This record gives sequence, structure tokens and C-alpha cells, in this order.
Amino acid sequence: MAVDFDTRIDELERSYREAQSRMSESSVYNDHREAAEVGRRLKELEGAYKLIQELRAAREDLDAAAEDADLKELVPELEERTAKLEDDLRVAMIPSDPADHKDVILEVRQGVGGDEAALWAGDVYRMLARYAERQGFKIEELGSSPSDGGGYKEVTFAVKGDGAYRVFKWEGGTHRVQRVPETESQGRIHTSTATVAVMPEAEEVEVNIDPNDLKIDVYRSTGPGGQSVNTTDSAVRITHLPSGVVVSMQDEKSQLQNKDKAMRVLRARLYERELERQRQELDATRRSQIGTGERAEKIRTYNFPENRLTDHRIKLTVHQLDRILQGELDEFTEALNSEERKLALSG
Repeated sequence: MAVDFDTRIDELERSYREAQSRMSESSVYNDHREAAEVGRRLKELEGAYKLIQELRAAREDLDAAAEDADLKELVPELEERTAKLEDDLRVAMIPSDPADHKDVILEVRQGVGGDEAALWAGDVYRMLARYAERQGFKIEELGSSPSDGGGYKEVTFAVKGDGAYRVFKWEGGTHRVQRVPETESQGRIHTSTATVAVMPEAEEVEVNIDPNDLKIDVYRSTGPGGQSVNTTDSAVRITHLPSGVVVSMQDEKSQLQNKDKAMRVLRARLYERELERQRQELDATRRSQIGTGERAEKIRTYNFPENRLTDHRIKLTVHQLDRILQGELDEFTEALNSEERKLALSG
């Protein structure tokens, strides 16, 4: 049975006050993790709580105007304000993705198109890194496999900051480019792709990995062309046997550092799998409408001759590709977040 709108308002107010009360408890205050969790919950509820106070005041004003002959002319304006606040509040009350506030790990890989795809993967990586910097997030490169031509076969990096996953979750999928490669003497346009996987970074307590489920191999790091880049077995490959997920890291000179980074990526991949399973169970219809972020799914086309970027999920086209490659992706993120909210309201 659907819960009445005013009942949900009362419940949200109660939740906000409970979180406020908990924040002042010494047991919470002295536990950093618990305090951060309660603080995040307060921040999550704050926008809706403020709207509720505005709505209550607007409803009181409307009731008063309706009963006072001298104020009757204000009724249409107050009705409009009340209706708008109710709409805004319905949007604010949509439950957020539990991973939205987390740091994020991104994997960019060359797709189809040979050397040009590897160069494009490098361009996509730099675009996303610039976007992260523009948002005030910190970037940590975890591992990369450069190609002979100056691009990347793959590159894995972390973006750290509150809400990083909420910003970057829309970048998952296939990014298709149409341009004339520098090596193309006839001036023909080539199409190639890079794929992006986006995973919230998981805490150890959130993903319990049994050491007995891991197969760990060590080997010598290799650079472009396959030559060995150091003389010790510092590169690490971890296979999670139950899922078949394999993660390799070789950028650090220390085997321990490579293992730590590989475990972070492995945890993120397993956490994302579990989140995806939960999302599909909860909301298969809505997720399929806006796109799943699967690597096979073509999410955008970047057309260089026309200076055009099209996001296929929301049919948004912008003719400012040069600006977008400098990391100005806010317009797309906001449009995708807005579409998600609209679908949640209609669902």
C-alpha cells in the first residue's frame, strides 16, 4: 500500500531529528566512523527537512489567506507556491543510491580501433581526470598499461571526495569517437571506442573476501612492447576464484603496494557486482530506461569534424566538444541526474 505523502513527511522529520539527537551522543561523537555515517545521513536529509519547514509555513499562510477576506487575492499565488514546494519535496524525498557518497574507481580501456582506440582511451582518461579536478576531487592513479603509440591499453584510477560516485557513475559504458587519425593520409574519418567501468570504492567491512578464495601470482613488470621494466617479481595478479574476477597491478616497485592496489580494485569490482544485483532486483524497469552503465552499452558519440558530443541515453547533443574534452561535463551529469529523478517520480 502506498504511504500517504503527509505521513512520509512526518517520518522524514522524525528521522532528521533522531539523526540530530544521535549526533550529540558521546558514543557516536567518539566513534569517527559512526559520526561520519550519522553526519552523512543528516546531510542527506537536510534539504528535504528544510523544504518541509517551508511547506508547513506556506500551508499555514494559505489557510490564513483562505479564511481572511482581505487576503483572498493572495490565495492563487500561495496555492502555486504550495504546489511547487510539494513537487520539490517529492523529488528531494527520492531515496539516493547507497553508493552515491563514496569515492570511485574507474577503469578506462581501449576498445575497437587498434592504435587509434588506445589514443582515444588516453583522451577519455584525461577528460575524466580534468572533470574530477574541476569538481575539487583528488585523483590517484592505481595502474596503467601504456600502448606503443602513446595511448593506453588500459588505465585504472581512483577519484576521492564526497559524492564522487554520484558524479562519475554516468561515465560507465562505451565512449565512441569519430575523427581523422593523425596517421590517416586520405583524411578519412575512423570510428573507434574506449570503454569505462565505474565502481564505488568499498571498505573492507563492506566486502568480505575469504583469503582462501584468492589465487595470487607474482611476476616481473613489463612496459610497452613487452620489455621487463625491473628485475624483481613485483607485479601482482589476483584471481578471485568464486567470481572469476582477475586484477593485475604492476606500477609500483613494491609487491606489497601492488597487492594492496589490486585488492582495492577487486573489492570495488565485487561491491559493484553486488550493488548491480540489488538494483536489478529492486528496479529493473527504471535502470533499463536510463541505461545500466555496462561497458558494452554505447553511451556517447564524440564527433570531431562536427565538434559534437551526443549522449544517447538522454538524447542530449552539444556542439562544444573541445570544451568537453577539457573536463566540462557538468551539463551531462546534471541532465542524467535530473532524468533519473523524473523516472523515479513516475515509477
